[in-house]
Amino acid sequence: MLSVPNRLAWISPAAFVYFPLEILLIGLLLLLPGRLGKFTKVVLALILVTAILLRVADLISHEVLGRPFDLIFDAHLLADGGNVLSGAMGKSVSLGIGLLLVTLSLALCLLIFVLLGRMQRMLLINVRASAAVLSVLLAIWTVLGIFDSPRSGSFTLDQLVLHGRDTLNSIRDIRSFAETVEKETLLARGDSNLLNGLQGKDVLIVFAESYGRVLLEREPFAGAVSAALASAEETLAAEGVQTRSAFLTSPVVGGLSWLAHASVLSGAWIDSETRFKTLIMSERLTLNQLFHNSGWRTVAAMPGITMAWPEGAYFGYDHIYNAHNFGYKGEPFNWVTMPDQYVMSALQKRELSSQERSPIMAEVALISSHAPWTPIAKLVPWDQVGDGRIFNSQARAGPTPEAVWREVDSIRSHYRQSIEYMLSTMISYVLKYGNENLVLLLLGDHPPAPMVSGDPDANQVPVHLIARDPKVIEAVSHWQWQPGLLPESDAPVWRMDELRNRFIEAFTFQTL
Repeated sequence: MLSVPNRLAWISPAAFVYFPLEILLIGLLLLLPGRLGKFTKVVLALILVTAILLRVADLISHEVLGRPFDLIFDAHLLADGGNVLSGAMGKSVSLGIGLLLVTLSLALCLLIFVLLGRMQRMLLINVRASAAVLSVLLAIWTVLGIFDSPRSGSFTLDQLVLHGRDTLNSIRDIRSFAETVEKETLLARGDSNLLNGLQGKDVLIVFAESYGRVLLEREPFAGAVSAALASAEETLAAEGVQTRSAFLTSPVVGGLSWLAHASVLSGAWIDSETRFKTLIMSERLTLNQLFHNSGWRTVAAMPGITMAWPEGAYFGYDHIYNAHNFGYKGEPFNWVTMPDQYVMSALQKRELSSQERSPIMAEVALISSHAPWTPIAKLVPWDQVGDGRIFNSQARAGPTPEAVWREVDSIRSHYRQSIEYMLSTMISYVLKYGNENLVLLLLGDHPPAPMVSGDPDANQVPVHLIARDPKVIEAVSHWQWQPGLLPESDAPVWRMDELRNRFIEAFTFQTL
């Protein structure tokens, strides 16, 4: 285990042809006599268990989140993962997996303690001979290190040091972020002109789950998704709808969508749960609050929220629609509580259909493209959506998550199909309901997990501005976003936290 890399892509037979320093240091420490030796054995067992569990956590984190595991920021992921498993496979399966993990961890502790005990007894049979052999091996390891041999090193020790350093950096980051998050660069609290360029417009900021740039540039996704976007672009243009597109860098990969939402809406870089908690305890203005202060009714359509969400109060919504109060009477699509088309239909009926109302600013989280990507929903006529029961036959169709996740090709195929469904839903919605007063900002929250995308370094998402009113498009001409829905490789790339201030600047016109 001392030689196992912390990324699945690096695991190969050659990776195990390795001379680790740690095994020599363990041997020398186990030579300590009496009670000191027994105490050392316990400490070494704890260190090794910690190192192995961190190695496993790194392996999983690299595959799902595209980065190493962080002891400070990622501890909550166990609960989040349990919620996803419970939604996709049931509470009993989720509980069973949790108990299995605990059992395996305890078994690992016992196994390492037993193995160290046997190793110690064997070394103590002849202390001088053991010390001599270990010293010679240490000298050989030193020589190999001098010549930079790739087959020797101290990977486990280095990783422990790295995790320790990252933990200290995370603690410092918490303190630094807490000091800076209150510093508001946008002087908009009392500006009567704020967002007057959108006066009377309904503004929908729609986050599409796992809608990553890799879909436009990497097979087996690019061909089908690019064709879908090109066709949608042509259809919208024929109906007088204008579009502009670019890319955004997300603070997260593979999950933790709310951190991406918070980065866009707060104008602060929120790349950890701790930063998120610090943010929601601050007085930093979100885009939702700024719209609210300027006369818009602000709502959130959050079909993925199934439990109490006290954090929602920070964002400044007048109303939050969640999985329980959105009127959906149909069956869930595994973890997905309701399909995207129902979300947009219900939002239209409840908030946007009335003529006598304030303009609406809505934050929408579409979740049909959330793992496990089965069953795949299909569009129905908008006037037949009703309370969602029309989707019941779709919710019962398709393979089980266990069947889909047996091989990577199957996972990627279903992921792509779910994105195509999301895009067809949004284009159909614009064609059906998109009048002169609709302004739609459609963006991904984060790329999919590296094991799905095939690219461990992918961290960007597409963003599209869609509107019928040409004045809306003219207002952002200086952004240099590209016409259409299919941005080229040289399209602008912004960090998500840059969007809030640029959006407000573009649509706030000073009057004399």
